[in-house]
Amino acid sequence: MLKTDLTDIYRDYIACLNRQDWAALAHYVHDEVKHNGNRLGVAGYREMLERDFTEIPDLHFNVELLVAQPPYVACRLRFNCTPRGRFLNLEVDGTKVSFTENVFYEFLDGRIVEVWSVIDKQAIEAQLRGSPG
Repeated sequence: MLKTDLTDIYRDYIACLNRQDWAALAHYVHDEVKHNGNRLGVAGYREMLERDFTEIPDLHFNVELLVAQPPYVACRLRFNCTPRGRFLNLEVDGTKVSFTENVFYEFLDGRIVEVWSVIDKQAIEAQLRGSPG
């Protein structure tokens, strides 16, 4: 698979998430997908994303940096959103926050088979304390 093919597939995947087009998710996500070492399968992965959108109604994935080295993609995603209640074990409850997520993906047969993700929780904590994130 070429780098350009992989980045195009990834950008289409992000657009799918932002549309919340769950019926199309299996086109981008492998049946055996794992997230941070936990095997979720497409159904579990979809449940995780649906829960994210329920807890964060204005959730929108913004690609800030994208690097592809087949079969891997590395991405820095930026979020500006308003989580309800607790988020990452922090009492956010409707406060608008901005943070990034660094994510690595492994692709198999053109679909995401493994995801490793780290969210910048410190940026959110700083904003909740009143410091710039």
